[in-house]
Amino acid sequence: MDADGNHRWAAAPTLRRMEISAPPSRVAAGVAASHPATAEAGLRVLRAGGTAADAAVAAVLATCVAETVYTGLGGGGFATYFDAATGSVTCLDFFVSVPGTDGDRLAGPMLAVDVFFGGVPQVYSIGGASVAVPGVPVGCGEVHRRWGRLPWAELVAPALELARAGVALPAAHARTLESCAPALAHGEGAAIYAPQGKLLQGGDRLFHPGLATALAALAAEGPALFHTGSYAPLLVGTVRAAGGALGPRDLADYRVLETPVDRATLAAHQVRARHDLNRTVDTIAALPRDLAMLSRPARAVAVAAALRDRGRQKIGDTTNVSVVDRDGNACVITTTMGLGAAVWLPGLGVNLNSMLGEGELITEDLGPGVRMSSNMCPLVVIDDEGALAVAAGSAGASRIRTALVDTLLGVLVDGVDMPTAIARPRFHVVDDTVHAEPGYPRDELAALAEAGWRITEWPELNHYFGGVTAVGVGGAAGDPRRDGVGLLL
Repeated sequence: MDADGNHRWAAAPTLRRMEISAPPSRVAAGVAASHPATAEAGLRVLRAGGTAADAAVAAVLATCVAETVYTGLGGGGFATYFDAATGSVTCLDFFVSVPGTDGDRLAGPMLAVDVFFGGVPQVYSIGGASVAVPGVPVGCGEVHRRWGRLPWAELVAPALELARAGVALPAAHARTLESCAPALAHGEGAAIYAPQGKLLQGGDRLFHPGLATALAALAAEGPALFHTGSYAPLLVGTVRAAGGALGPRDLADYRVLETPVDRATLAAHQVRARHDLNRTVDTIAALPRDLAMLSRPARAVAVAAALRDRGRQKIGDTTNVSVVDRDGNACVITTTMGLGAAVWLPGLGVNLNSMLGEGELITEDLGPGVRMSSNMCPLVVIDDEGALAVAAGSAGASRIRTALVDTLLGVLVDGVDMPTAIARPRFHVVDDTVHAEPGYPRDELAALAEAGWRITEWPELNHYFGGVTAVGVGGAAGDPRRDGVGLLL
């Protein structure tokens, strides 16, 4: 709805181009995502004359069909938007919030499941009590309301078409499914992710019966469908029947928030993003100012010190979409549903989030109505002339920061193209240990060991190390660790 409460989803607004002098974009228009179908959905909207926001929304809705091992309509996320005409950066928070503001229901117990991560079992909790208030549909609606150009229904159309036919499951997604099967293939999810009792493999068709019905309703009714619209009572009833506390007031009172924008300088560029749980922008600001002058081994030691991370490493069921349009605007959106609560909206193919079962996100200040924290950090990088240089985000929980920092160093300091920067081996720091992918330079590992770090070398490139998708001066690329792709207009 607009400021007067009128629906604006059926028709595009009249446009008036701002006559503001802006630096020409050095970044080609394009889309980067963690599934070919997602990237194609975004590119299709760009070709139709959509803005970066339009294309990003279309791509995010496509992820809710094609990347449901990571995200869905029942999840939450964050968006970062760069306006090329004004140079402004805006960060939106549509992550999940804690239910219970209705005050008429106490949540029951959650169901503990063992999920294997790096061969080690970790306990997560799912079920109705793990479901937090979702934000993906209204978040996409707010991005479209602020910066969109095309009619809402046109942005839903690519996802609706995918939902009717199903999509191929990439091999990298199948590997994530194998790790997360105790949650994803639990209950009703078994028929979707393990038909005939066998988990889907790379190349198999992923199909959610009823999801096309949900998306058709979303196209017709608009983003409020699940909060104050036709499906809100169904959402409440389903969660409560499964032991959760979510109520109608939780949904009706939910709002997309605009959050402060952090900034840091890296190689004469400004990095701008939200203040995430991992403090990504603060980490970049803490890097030595003469980083570009250091030898690669010395730089590795400095970066490891800045990236030192503490605590148990969790699976990151997250995905990201990065878009740049012809005018140099950028929109980066990261979303997640945790492992998924195994609570499905009847007949609609929508799995709900399990964020209240994610132990690392539970803090002492949480209470009904409080917005939860997250590691997600969609960002933009602006050059010294005020033009866009990079639009990027990553999956990977605590490894999001690591993956983004390494990618930005590759493009802005080392001068490699985007596909090379994203695909090259990375390291991640946990306590006193550096976890390194195969092929990471031996002289840098030696310098890290000499500086006192313990080195653990992994046998293969692994989704543990994140999943970057980015469009920038070095082109567009998705992370091979997630079978991602980058497509230029």
